[in-house]
Amino acid sequence: MTPWPQVSRRVVGLLAAVRPRLRNDGVMSDEVLLQQVRQLRAKGASPKEIARALRVSPAKIAPLVRLIAAQNAELQRRPDVVECWISPGWHEGLTFAPHPDWPVNPSAPDGAGGLVTVMVTRPDQRSRSRVCVYLVDTFCLGVKNVIGPEPVSNNRLNRLRYTVFAGYDELAVPAPLELAQHLVFGAVEFARGLGFEPHPDFATAADHLGAWSRHCPIEFGYKGSPFYIEGPYDDVESIASTLAGTPAGQALGLKLNAALAMS
Repeated sequence: MTPWPQVSRRVVGLLAAVRPRLRNDGVMSDEVLLQQVRQLRAKGASPKEIARALRVSPAKIAPLVRLIAAQNAELQRRPDVVECWISPGWHEGLTFAPHPDWPVNPSAPDGAGGLVTVMVTRPDQRSRSRVCVYLVDTFCLGVKNVIGPEPVSNNRLNRLRYTVFAGYDELAVPAPLELAQHLVFGAVEFARGLGFEPHPDFATAADHLGAWSRHCPIEFGYKGSPFYIEGPYDDVESIASTLAGTPAGQALGLKLNAALAMS
């Protein structure tokens, strides 16, 4: 297998560029406030705590909290409207039984696995959707980066999807929500077993994926073993130290790439 440092740098750089574009998508100030309330609410803050943190009247926060609760309930009742896209080659190095609904491309470029981008879109309003993008290291670190949930005009979704996945050599492929959940939540559990927590923004983006069955049929790691490949912004020494001191990593026969072994 060929390591993916070139793919990693392209993908991470593109996601960094996407974030400000999303937040400047013509969103009104009230929409920005709603997103801030949504993020704090996802972290367990009460309406009064949110009002204090944002320096806004509790009377203005209360209806937003009710709106968010209603939207979340509606999304849970309408799982059929969710659209999910994943990067090509997502399956490379992973072990799982064949599934008729999972897109597997045997001709995916070598080295496309291990770093998977997942984009999940849910309807928010008639002309707008909420989007989350998850950057997932399926071989070792779990969720490395998260964007969203962010409001996006529906007429910009196709262009946004092209931008998000432009770092890969092939087009993104549509996927069922079940597979998106397994890739993200399953990778988080695998990484936690090695001593790594997901990106801090994952706390506010996890609910966007919906309820997970927790029965994950995917075996993470490269062919079942943790396999670390250095990313452009990784603290390599800290990661290597965590892996070396983790019983799970030792039991699985940890494999490091040549660049890390020489560092």
